[in-house]
Amino acid sequence: MQKGRLYLIPTILAENATHTIPEYIKETVVSTDYYIVENLKTARRFIKSICKEKDIDACTFFELDKHRDYKLDESFLLKAFEGKNIGLLSDAGTPCIADPGNKVVQVAHELDIEVVPLVGPSSILLALMGSGFNGQQFSFNGYLPIEQAERKNKLLQMETAARKGNTQIFMDTPYRNVKLLEEMIKQLKYDTMLCIACNLTSSEEFIKTLPLAEWKNRKIDLHKKPAIFILGK
Repeated sequence: MQKGRLYLIPTILAENATHTIPEYIKETVVSTDYYIVENLKTARRFIKSICKEKDIDACTFFELDKHRDYKLDESFLLKAFEGKNIGLLSDAGTPCIADPGNKVVQVAHELDIEVVPLVGPSSILLALMGSGFNGQQFSFNGYLPIEQAERKNKLLQMETAARKGNTQIFMDTPYRNVKLLEEMIKQLKYDTMLCIACNLTSSEEFIKTLPLAEWKNRKIDLHKKPAIFILGK
Protein backbone atom coordinates (compact mmCIF):
# COMPACT_ATOMS: atom_id res chain seq x y z
CA MET A 1 0.00 0.00 0.00
CA GLN A 2 1.25 3.45 -0.90
CA LYS A 3 1.75 5.76 2.07
CA GLY A 4 -0.35 8.88 2.39
CA ARG A 5 1.20 12.34 2.33
CA LEU A 6 1.34 15.20 4.81
CA TYR A 7 -0.01 18.32 3.08
CA LEU A 8 0.92 21.71 4.54
CA ILE A 9 -2.26 23.68 3.80
CA PRO A 10 -2.24 27.50 4.00
CA THR A 11 -5.35 29.17 5.41
CA ILE A 12 -6.77 32.67 5.03
CA LEU A 13 -5.28 35.66 6.84
CA ALA A 14 -8.51 37.65 7.08
CA GLU A 15 -12.22 36.90 7.14
CA ASN A 16 -13.88 36.63 3.72
CA ALA A 17 -10.49 36.30 1.98
CA THR A 18 -11.06 32.88 0.42
CA HIS A 19 -10.03 34.41 -2.93
CA THR A 20 -6.43 34.12 -1.69
CA ILE A 21 -6.63 30.31 -1.61
CA PRO A 22 -5.61 28.59 -4.89
CA GLU A 23 -8.06 26.15 -6.43
CA TYR A 24 -5.73 23.17 -6.07
CA ILE A 25 -5.76 23.62 -2.28
CA LYS A 26 -9.53 23.29 -2.33
CA GLU A 27 -9.12 20.07 -4.31
CA THR A 28 -6.67 18.79 -1.68
CA VAL A 29 -9.11 19.59 1.11
CA VAL A 30 -11.92 17.78 -0.69
CA SER A 31 -9.87 14.57 -0.75
CA THR A 32 -8.45 14.84 2.79
CA ASP A 33 -10.34 13.70 5.89
CA TYR A 34 -7.59 13.77 8.54
CA TYR A 35 -6.26 17.07 9.86
CA ILE A 36 -3.69 18.32 12.36
CA VAL A 37 -4.70 21.84 13.34
CA GLU A 38 -3.61 24.71 15.55
CA ASN A 39 -7.19 25.68 16.44
CA LEU A 40 -10.11 23.28 15.94
CA LYS A 41 -12.85 25.88 15.56
CA THR A 42 -10.85 28.00 13.11
CA ALA A 43 -9.87 24.95 11.05
CA ARG A 44 -13.44 23.65 10.74
CA ARG A 45 -14.68 27.08 9.71
CA PHE A 46 -11.95 27.46 7.08
CA ILE A 47 -12.54 24.03 5.54
CA LYS A 48 -16.27 24.68 5.32
CA SER A 49 -15.71 28.12 3.79
CA ILE A 50 -13.74 26.77 0.83
CA CYS A 51 -15.54 23.40 0.51
CA LYS A 52 -19.20 23.85 1.37
CA GLU A 53 -19.96 20.33 0.17
CA LYS A 54 -17.46 18.80 2.61
CA ASP A 55 -18.95 16.66 5.40
CA ILE A 56 -16.99 18.25 8.22
CA ASP A 57 -18.36 15.83 10.81
CA ALA A 58 -16.82 12.93 8.89
CA CYS A 59 -13.34 14.44 9.32
CA THR A 60 -10.96 13.59 12.13
CA PHE A 61 -9.03 16.42 13.81
CA PHE A 62 -6.02 16.45 16.08
CA GLU A 63 -5.42 19.77 17.85
CA LEU A 64 -1.77 20.77 18.32
CA ASP A 65 -0.38 21.76 21.69
CA LYS A 66 2.51 24.13 21.01
CA HIS A 67 3.90 23.55 24.50
CA ARG A 68 4.68 19.86 24.07
CA ASP A 69 6.99 17.77 21.94
CA TYR A 70 5.77 15.01 19.64
CA LYS A 71 7.23 11.53 19.23
CA LEU A 72 7.52 9.03 16.40
CA ASP A 73 4.64 6.93 17.72
CA GLU A 74 2.08 9.76 17.70
CA SER A 75 -1.12 8.27 16.28
CA PHE A 76 -2.15 11.36 14.30
CA LEU A 77 0.51 10.63 11.64
CA LEU A 78 0.10 6.86 11.56
CA LYS A 79 -2.94 7.17 9.26
CA ALA A 80 -0.43 7.82 6.48
CA PHE A 81 0.59 4.14 6.75
CA GLU A 82 -3.02 3.24 5.90
CA GLY A 83 -2.75 5.25 2.69
CA LYS A 84 -4.60 8.28 4.13
CA ASN A 85 -3.49 11.83 3.34
CA ILE A 86 -3.20 14.22 6.28
CA GLY A 87 -3.56 18.00 6.21
CA LEU A 88 -1.65 20.35 8.52
CA LEU A 89 -3.40 23.70 9.04
CA SER A 90 -2.09 26.84 10.69
CA ASP A 91 -4.39 29.19 12.59
CA ALA A 92 -3.79 31.80 9.86
CA GLY A 93 -1.59 31.84 6.79
CA THR A 94 1.20 29.40 6.01
CA PRO A 95 1.88 26.35 8.23
CA CYS A 96 5.23 26.11 10.06
CA ILE A 97 6.03 29.82 9.66
CA ALA A 98 5.66 31.48 13.08
CA ASP A 99 3.50 28.57 14.29
CA PRO A 100 4.13 25.18 15.92
CA GLY A 101 3.52 23.03 12.83
CA ASN A 102 7.22 22.41 12.27
CA LYS A 103 7.18 19.86 15.10
CA VAL A 104 4.76 17.71 13.11
CA VAL A 105 6.86 18.02 9.96
CA GLN A 106 9.95 16.87 11.88
CA VAL A 107 8.14 13.70 12.96
CA ALA A 108 6.86 13.14 9.41
CA HIS A 109 10.43 13.20 8.07
CA GLU A 110 11.52 10.76 10.75
CA LEU A 111 8.68 8.43 9.74
CA ASP A 112 9.61 8.83 6.06
CA ILE A 113 6.23 10.35 5.23
CA GLU A 114 6.27 12.61 2.17
CA VAL A 115 5.78 16.27 3.07
CA VAL A 116 4.04 18.50 0.49
CA PRO A 117 4.05 22.28 1.15
CA LEU A 118 1.27 24.09 -0.72
CA VAL A 119 1.25 27.68 -1.97
CA GLY A 120 -0.90 30.24 -0.15
CA PRO A 121 -0.88 33.56 1.74
CA SER A 122 1.96 34.35 4.15
CA SER A 123 1.73 37.64 6.04
CA ILE A 124 5.51 37.73 6.41
CA LEU A 125 6.25 37.40 2.71
CA LEU A 126 3.38 39.66 1.64
CA ALA A 127 4.63 42.37 3.99
CA LEU A 128 8.21 42.02 2.72
CA MET A 129 7.02 42.18 -0.89
CA GLY A 130 5.08 45.35 -0.21
CA SER A 131 7.76 47.09 1.88
CA GLY A 132 10.19 48.11 -0.83
CA PHE A 133 13.06 46.78 1.31
CA ASN A 134 15.83 44.35 0.39
CA GLY A 135 14.31 40.92 -0.28
CA GLN A 136 17.69 39.32 -1.03
CA GLN A 137 18.89 39.49 2.57
CA PHE A 138 16.39 39.51 5.42
CA SER A 139 15.69 38.03 8.84
CA PHE A 140 12.43 37.12 10.54
CA ASN A 141 12.75 37.76 14.27
CA GLY A 142 9.35 36.52 15.41
CA TYR A 143 7.82 38.08 18.51
CA LEU A 144 9.83 40.65 20.44
CA PRO A 145 10.88 40.01 24.06
CA ILE A 146 8.42 41.24 26.69
CA GLU A 147 11.02 42.36 29.24
CA GLN A 148 11.75 46.05 28.65
CA ALA A 149 15.57 45.99 28.59
CA GLU A 150 15.71 42.94 26.32
CA ARG A 151 13.07 44.49 24.09
CA LYS A 152 15.01 47.73 23.67
CA ASN A 153 18.23 45.85 23.02
CA LYS A 154 16.56 43.73 20.34
CA LEU A 155 15.14 46.81 18.60
CA LEU A 156 18.57 48.46 18.54
CA GLN A 157 20.18 45.28 17.18
CA MET A 158 17.60 45.05 14.40
CA GLU A 159 18.01 48.73 13.55
CA THR A 160 21.78 48.31 13.16
CA ALA A 161 21.31 45.32 10.86
CA ALA A 162 18.56 47.03 8.86
CA ARG A 163 20.63 50.15 8.25
CA LYS A 164 23.33 47.88 6.77
CA GLY A 165 20.82 46.43 4.31
CA ASN A 166 19.68 43.29 6.16
CA THR A 167 15.91 43.72 6.29
CA GLN A 168 14.44 42.93 9.73
CA ILE A 169 10.91 41.51 9.98
CA PHE A 170 9.13 41.10 13.32
CA MET A 171 5.76 41.15 15.04
CA ASP A 172 4.10 41.48 18.42
CA THR A 173 0.87 40.52 20.12
CA PRO A 174 -1.79 42.75 18.49
CA TYR A 175 -2.74 44.51 21.73
CA ARG A 176 0.89 45.67 22.07
CA ASN A 177 1.15 47.12 18.54
CA VAL A 178 0.54 50.73 19.58
CA LYS A 179 3.11 50.55 22.36
CA LEU A 180 5.63 48.95 20.01
CA LEU A 181 5.34 51.79 17.51
CA GLU A 182 5.75 54.32 20.32
CA GLU A 183 8.87 52.49 21.53
CA MET A 184 10.43 52.53 18.07
CA ILE A 185 9.75 56.23 17.60
CA LYS A 186 11.32 56.95 20.99
CA GLN A 187 14.31 54.61 20.88
CA LEU A 188 15.41 54.41 17.23
CA LYS A 189 16.94 56.99 14.85
CA TYR A 190 14.54 59.44 13.21
CA ASP A 191 15.64 58.48 9.69
CA THR A 192 15.35 54.70 10.19
CA MET A 193 12.87 53.30 7.70
CA LEU A 194 9.85 51.36 8.99
CA CYS A 195 7.18 49.49 7.07
CA ILE A 196 3.90 48.61 8.77
CA ALA A 197 1.70 46.00 7.07
CA CYS A 198 -1.68 45.57 8.75
CA ASN A 199 -4.83 43.54 8.02
CA LEU A 200 -3.21 41.91 5.00
CA THR A 201 -5.57 40.50 2.31
CA SER A 202 -8.60 42.13 3.98
CA SER A 203 -10.66 45.05 2.72
CA GLU A 204 -8.83 47.17 5.31
CA GLU A 205 -5.32 46.19 4.15
CA PHE A 206 -2.69 48.80 4.94
CA ILE A 207 0.97 48.76 3.85
CA LYS A 208 3.15 51.85 4.24
CA THR A 209 6.88 52.55 4.45
CA LEU A 210 8.09 55.78 6.05
CA PRO A 211 11.00 57.08 8.14
CA LEU A 212 10.25 57.00 11.86
CA ALA A 213 10.15 60.80 11.96
CA GLU A 214 7.05 60.70 9.73
CA TRP A 215 5.43 57.84 11.64
CA LYS A 216 5.56 60.08 14.70
CA ASN A 217 3.05 62.49 13.17
CA ARG A 218 0.91 59.95 11.33
CA LYS A 219 -2.33 58.69 12.83
CA ILE A 220 -2.83 54.95 12.43
CA ASP A 221 -5.06 52.55 14.36
CA LEU A 222 -3.10 49.37 15.09
CA HIS A 223 -4.80 48.33 18.32
CA LYS A 224 -5.61 44.61 18.33
CA LYS A 225 -5.04 44.34 14.58
CA PRO A 226 -2.73 41.72 13.00
CA ALA A 227 0.38 43.54 11.83
CA ILE A 228 3.89 42.89 10.56
CA PHE A 229 6.67 45.42 11.21
CA ILE A 230 9.79 45.72 9.04
CA LEU A 231 12.93 47.80 9.49
CA GLY A 232 14.91 48.33 6.32
CA LYS A 233 17.09 50.55 4.20
